[in-house]
Amino acid sequence: MAVQTTAGATTGTTTGTTTDTVDAAFARRRIRRIWLFIAASVLLIGGMIVSLLVGQYAVSLGDIPHILAVGPTGATSMDESVIWRIRIPRVVLGILVGAGLGVGGALTQAVFANPLAEPSIIGVTSGAGVGAAAVVVFNLSFLGGSTIALGAFITGILTTVVVYRLSKMGGKVRVITLILVGIATNAVANALISFLMFLAPATGRDQIIFWQMGSLNGSQWSHVSVLVIIVAVCLIGAVWIAPKLDILALGDAAAYHVGLNVPLIRLTAIVLATALTAGAVAYAGIISFVGLIIPHIIRVTVGPSNRVLVIASALGGAALICIADIAARTVIPFADLPIGIFTALVGGPTFFILLRRMVAKGGLS
Repeated sequence: MAVQTTAGATTGTTTGTTTDTVDAAFARRRIRRIWLFIAASVLLIGGMIVSLLVGQYAVSLGDIPHILAVGPTGATSMDESVIWRIRIPRVVLGILVGAGLGVGGALTQAVFANPLAEPSIIGVTSGAGVGAAAVVVFNLSFLGGSTIALGAFITGILTTVVVYRLSKMGGKVRVITLILVGIATNAVANALISFLMFLAPATGRDQIIFWQMGSLNGSQWSHVSVLVIIVAVCLIGAVWIAPKLDILALGDAAAYHVGLNVPLIRLTAIVLATALTAGAVAYAGIISFVGLIIPHIIRVTVGPSNRVLVIASALGGAALICIADIAARTVIPFADLPIGIFTALVGGPTFFILLRRMVAKGGLS
């Protein structure tokens, strides 16, 4: 009897220790989440302020409150016009583009169950670029400013479906297959864009060339008004679908067991990710690796919870684009470099590191 009592006490002690350890781990993760959101918010707000001040025409920090109080309709002086007609639309569009690319990357990775499944890597961004380039070349405008976004969305969704179908073998999307399909998809999409450039007039050709490298140059309030709707609707949808993607990560069988409509959930996530990517491509061109860098950093920091990942990816993506745009406007005086240069310089090594880790773990099979 004494032996049984001792064994029961030992089991109880072990269980209590395990529970305390789990609780402590969750507490640490909550603290990391709080600090992550604080850091991302500080970077974003700081980037917004600096972005308003720097450029070919310098504006004093002390003048910003007065300029903001004037409003877009009351801008008459040079400072007011520069801020309200050039820089604020550019900053807001950059925030929307970064948020869209960050969340689009997080959703794509959740659908493919693969941390390397970023829209630009697997060809979705280039695929969306084909539709946007076609709208520019053939001068389509039946939906006004939304026509480019619609063209990018149509070819983007088609590209996503093709990549998913070709990458899935035996009910599983393998890393090596995904990368190879992405290489092929990017090659085909870039060939189509090159062909469209050949057909385009000189002005359209120059626009597509610069647009292929990604830039916020020429941002307008009309672009913001379209993209803000796309990003807002898709972000709400992404937050709603995130818990279901957590269940889907356990496997299709587990998702079916709890009553989820797996094909519908997967299709919804694909549509949301493609709409976000297409919207960003339509108004800022092809900006690579944002959807790889940001979700990876967040996942390493606070874990794989998709709801946290979606919200934090929106903040982090917005901050990254804002900072990259500052670099694009200040690295070379009186020049406006493409943002894609800076995101690729960071994203390329990140992709290589992730790939090396997966090779070391035998994760390519």
